[in-house]
Amino acid sequence: MSESGPATERVAADADVIVVGAGPAGSTTAYYLAQSGLSVLLLEKTRFPREKVCGDGLTPRAVKELLAMGVDIGAPGWVRNKGLRVVGGGRSFELDWPELQSFPDFGLVRTRQDFDQILAGNAVKGGVRLLEGVNVAGPVLDERSGHVIGVRSQTGEVYRSRVVVAADGNSTRLSLAMGLHKREDRPMGVAVRTYYTSPRHDDDYLEIWLELWDGDRLLPGYGWIFGVGDGTANVGLGLLNTSESFKNIDYRDLVRRWVRHMPPEWGFTEENRTTPIRGAALPMAFNRQPHYTRGLVLVGDSGGMINPFNGEGIAYAMETGRIAADTIATALAQPTAAQRERTLRAYPGILKDAYGGYFTLGRLFVEAIGKPGVMGFITRHTLPHPVLMRFAMKLLANLTDPRRGDASDRIINALSKVTPPA
Repeated sequence: MSESGPATERVAADADVIVVGAGPAGSTTAYYLAQSGLSVLLLEKTRFPREKVCGDGLTPRAVKELLAMGVDIGAPGWVRNKGLRVVGGGRSFELDWPELQSFPDFGLVRTRQDFDQILAGNAVKGGVRLLEGVNVAGPVLDERSGHVIGVRSQTGEVYRSRVVVAADGNSTRLSLAMGLHKREDRPMGVAVRTYYTSPRHDDDYLEIWLELWDGDRLLPGYGWIFGVGDGTANVGLGLLNTSESFKNIDYRDLVRRWVRHMPPEWGFTEENRTTPIRGAALPMAFNRQPHYTRGLVLVGDSGGMINPFNGEGIAYAMETGRIAADTIATALAQPTAAQRERTLRAYPGILKDAYGGYFTLGRLFVEAIGKPGVMGFITRHTLPHPVLMRFAMKLLANLTDPRRGDASDRIINALSKVTPPA
């Protein structure tokens, strides 16, 4: 039941804020809430360490958020990279991350096997109470107002709070319980990846392949090879549902067929594969809205906060976690319930101001490359031109300086500003 329940219910814990899900979005939200002086309970349904399907590559946007939280990226296991190596149309082109005032000039690779655990541990060090193995079944609602006042676990424990944050990923049970369903007018992607023992484990660049062929069809998406630095490489692909063939593709088999054409010395063979080929959905471009309703705040994948241009989710998970925490802390400091609610209701607008226009551009882009011939045209006519490639890198990775950037920064920022959010 989702109501406040009988007086005999088992109240396991109370906090100012409960965050459900200890992925990058949840742990970042919890960290900043604790830094603001609030009591925070972070609930994670699994136990660390745990696996998560991901490319493991972190752009400078994500690095900036890690540095801001004081995460020790100089410790063993963090692999730095200089930029992207783009492969397509018979060409290979290396692009260093741009030198910007707003972001670092390097990226990182860290497997999700322990990346999420590091962020959760950082939140705990910051004052957050973390409970692992707590599978949240749904919200607890106030009988009169219908506002969320806590959550209930599958085993019946009740955890109460003033605000609840849904950081429970694409499936987001909390959001569904509150009637927040996916928008069908938003793109969805799928990421499929595995690991191979390979000499490609040590690379100064994240390698992106722009041409994914399924027979004679060029698919909307890209493949990647990211060296993990431990003797293995993360090899995978991301595809968009804007292609008519999206539902009919065997993604795991596509990975196998793709790597068969790689040089034998790279070692991408079944004998060298160290993990199963696994996939995950990529909810993009605010595919679930509103991002606040009746005491429930959405962050990260639960609100579809993945960049449709490139499928990047970790940076936006951490950024929206930070924004959500700031909004919640400001709200809970207000003297009246009406003022607190008004502040929380401003959160969706803050997100649209930050990302709405850019995400709309991304939606238009993925719709275009889903049409036959468009992806091939872009590959043929962009790769030969270094200036266009650097512009494309800034656009697709959302790496610009807001005020003192170059001409490409000003164009991208202006496009994002004038494009209406939706």
